[in-house]
Amino acid sequence: MPKTSSREIRLVSRPKGIPTAANFVLAEAELPSLSDQQVLVRNLYMSVDPYMRGRMNEGKSYVPPFELDKVLEGGAVGEVVESRAKEFKVGDAVTSNFGWREYFIASPKELHLVSREIQPLSVYLGVLGMTGMTAWAGLNLVEVKAGDVIFISGAAGAVGNVAGQLAKLRGCRVIGTAGTMGKVQVLKEECGFDVAFDYKTGSVLEQLNLEAPDGIDVYFDNVGGKTLEAALSAMRVHGRIISCGFITGYNAEKPSPGPSNLSNMITKRLTMRGLLVRDWLDRRNEFEKEVGEYFRTGKLRNQETVVKGIDQAVGAFLGLFEGKNVGKMVVELALSRSYS
Repeated sequence: MPKTSSREIRLVSRPKGIPTAANFVLAEAELPSLSDQQVLVRNLYMSVDPYMRGRMNEGKSYVPPFELDKVLEGGAVGEVVESRAKEFKVGDAVTSNFGWREYFIASPKELHLVSREIQPLSVYLGVLGMTGMTAWAGLNLVEVKAGDVIFISGAAGAVGNVAGQLAKLRGCRVIGTAGTMGKVQVLKEECGFDVAFDYKTGSVLEQLNLEAPDGIDVYFDNVGGKTLEAALSAMRVHGRIISCGFITGYNAEKPSPGPSNLSNMITKRLTMRGLLVRDWLDRRNEFEKEVGEYFRTGKLRNQETVVKGIDQAVGAFLGLFEGKNVGKMVVELALSRSYS
């Protein structure tokens, strides 16, 4: 086959505060011909996620920072268009961490085979992907069980809506916050939340006290900040906190002050545990079996916001910090040219 040309998004400067389009560039790269034990993949969908903002900073974190003038990375689902490896054949659907580009070359160990019978394939970036696994792992991390009252912040986001649906399937009473009344309606009408409220319309703690006057057992934290402070006040004795995300602080140019009521950790004997989904990859088969069955039987819905075209990927990423997504933000890489 002739060499393949692929458009890709590169980071050209490190953001100060909220990222802008000027921090990125859309470039074109020519891929070499395949060698033995290599696979050429055309991406069909790619993921944009809030955690990627941290990788745009310089310095050490739990993952290496993105390199300047290099293509970004992230979750993607695509199809094999050429293979010189016995593990994959043309037409196979695969997930990878080679997002932010139209085509890429990988070794078999860098790809994960998925079934094309499940449609749309973007589901493998949502409820059946790392997003869904993050929600599932968080509930297992603190042993969420039937009868628990669980409060979820950022509940209309990619992880939050799945965490709420899975908690309902476990027999919990589920309370969520979102940033618009439209998102509140989605949580109640489509995701099965018992209670949802708009955190912009009043005090989070007052609304929590109204909806859960006896307190909450579990807080699934996706935002940090003042919402974490409210949850600390609303927790019951021996409550559990899942620390999954901190979107309120991702664009901060200096660290935010901690909660003023952290002493509740002592007086209420609370447990707070940090969550990184990569620590759970050895249980991926267990997740796929359990959550895949929920999805196939219609017990779990995949909420997503789809933006079309790699040239819109940066806008989709920036939109995460403006609350433009309901569920998983996905970029569909609709290509007009053929790979043949």
